Amino acid sequence: MASGDEGLLTLSIGMRVSPEPGAMELLRRYNTALNYAINKILRLNLKKIGEVHNALYRELREWFNLPPRTAIDCYRDALANANAWRNNPRRGRRPRVRKLSMLLHPGQSYWIRDGYVEIIGGIRLKIMGWDRRYDDYKNREARLVYRDGKMILWISKKVPKPEPYQPRDVIAVDINERKIVYGDHVINKERDTEVDRAHRWKKLAEDLQKRYSFTRYPAWRRRRGILNRIRSYHRKARNILEDWARKSALEIVRFAKKLGYAVAREDLTGLINSLRKIKNKDHRTKLIIMGYKRLGKWIDWNAKKQGVPLAIVKPNGTSSRCPKCDSKGLKEVSYRRLRCSRCGFEADRDVVGKLNIRKRALKKLKIKANPGGVLAPRLPPR
Repeated sequence: MASGDEGLLTLSIGMRVSPEPGAMELLRRYNTALNYAINKILRLNLKKIGEVHNALYRELREWFNLPPRTAIDCYRDALANANAWRNNPRRGRRPRVRKLSMLLHPGQSYWIRDGYVEIIGGIRLKIMGWDRRYDDYKNREARLVYRDGKMILWISKKVPKPEPYQPRDVIAVDINERKIVYGDHVINKERDTEVDRAHRWKKLAEDLQKRYSFTRYPAWRRRRGILNRIRSYHRKARNILEDWARKSALEIVRFAKKLGYAVAREDLTGLINSLRKIKNKDHRTKLIIMGYKRLGKWIDWNAKKQGVPLAIVKPNGTSSRCPKCDSKGLKEVSYRRLRCSRCGFEADRDVVGKLNIRKRALKKLKIKANPGGVLAPRLPPR
């Protein structure tokens, strides 16, 4: 998943392949050559592909022993990394690529035949996991990636972004530690988060790390297997939340599209800084690993992919203002239940947040709300 050029989306599928020694050796040489090429492009301020070819092609072929087409893919990859760094207003040190990955051109750098991925130079990788959507991705540029003992071939293609339809209302999303609440002024749906399950795995990793990092613990007992187990626990926690975020976002966006509605969420930029100030360690850790930005990212992506209009609103006061009269007179009458002292409106804190997000999104998208809170007949989107 990645967003592409203006007006285009980049869609990807992944195929797991066998990590053969020849491919590993080529990936390492490619990585060394890539970082060398990035540094030279930035040092000489090269910007055009012709300039880059003249400066690097022979060196990549002779110094790093890259096949002809792989050398071309390498300096193209390096130019893209260099331009991304140059175009970043907050750039820091010069970029260095640490992940082992290699750009591959269809028909010249790689081929898929008889259950194998063949890479230029006589390397054959057995396909261990086949994606049934491959026929839609034939003859497309790919990237071979090695990470955590797994080698995956990612094949990408660019498609036009669908035109957003004219929404009739808004599905607002309120995100909390325990659950997310989404809907309009009548519909109210809830989905539990997986933060407790992920936190258990993270705590197991931290306890194991603390136990085996004790300075007097015999060095011969600190085996490589313990480090791998710690990393696997951290990875498990991360994967649980990533899977939950992807499925939740898809469910919300599909629901909005079915009704012909837009999707609205809060702008949570900078939230992490305020979460770090929470004193209770477990509560702070759960809120941080929850990764509110992760869910927001997947909501935005699915909305773009399916042509669902999206509104991102300011989060200030969404749980402290009355959604009916807009006063600040909300007071807690029981656990997580608020009542307005001015108009008497009463609802759960999450519902209040959802209604305020919807209200702001309606204004931002210039959608006229239904009078009296009565829903118009729900028609499929155009």
